[in-house]
Amino acid sequence: MSSDVSRRRVLAGGAALAGSAALIAAHEGTAAAASAQTDGRNPKVKPTIVLVHGGYADSSCWNATIKELQYKGYTAICGSNPLRGIPTDAPYIASLLDSISGPVVLVAHSMGGTVITNAAAGKANVKALVYISAFVPDVGETQGDLINKFPGSEVLPVSVPVPYTKADGTTGTDLYLSKDGQAAFAADISTTDFKVLQATQRPFDADSFTFPTTAAAWKTIPVWGLVAGQDKAIPPACERWMYQRANARKVVEVPTSSHVAMISHPRAVADLITDAAEAVS
Repeated sequence: MSSDVSRRRVLAGGAALAGSAALIAAHEGTAAAASAQTDGRNPKVKPTIVLVHGGYADSSCWNATIKELQYKGYTAICGSNPLRGIPTDAPYIASLLDSISGPVVLVAHSMGGTVITNAAAGKANVKALVYISAFVPDVGETQGDLINKFPGSEVLPVSVPVPYTKADGTTGTDLYLSKDGQAAFAADISTTDFKVLQATQRPFDADSFTFPTTAAAWKTIPVWGLVAGQDKAIPPACERWMYQRANARKVVEVPTSSHVAMISHPRAVADLITDAAEAVS
């Protein structure tokens, strides 16, 4: 027998053995995966992170935080808050929650806190609520009640009222953050970044401060909270009090942060969200 023929047979035999080994390995891998599924060894399912912005902002205010979350392997979705008040905003965000399969960690900033407090009620897929310098109202309370509970808010004097016509023909009032609003709203970001934020902001209906809360999801869903230590929109004392009342599992304070902690301290915000996600996974 020639050496070439012998070589071919050896190579063919080796290939057959390698192919058989690959098939066996694949079968064993599938069996192991099936076994893991049946004996409870599944990897933890990461929840979807849903982020809700507040007034004077839009979904882009979460961009830096989203980068941190995506780096950690999380899927994040920004809910575009209509900023018309509880009767409009809460059902809108609730419909977004209904569209997501699997567990959700629901995060909100500022007025978005009022929205998620109402929207998450009765939503079995919402496993945690994370409030970032946000309102945490109880049933019957308004944002107006809460923002006046403690002194220190400076945002109303730098808000510009603009009349608009509602769908029913009545006149409403939108509030915009003025060009002079940086110190009250976002003192710890650059002037350049503030100018972009102010130019791209979404106003909120002034009536948002008057609608009473109809549900308090924090009574049944665990809470995490971040206090912005230099907040001049919602006073830090108010944030601490609301988080304590909601029996927050963890509260972190960023002493140097303005109201927009998700812009100026995205890593701290993302770390808190991750803590909540890991705790409920």
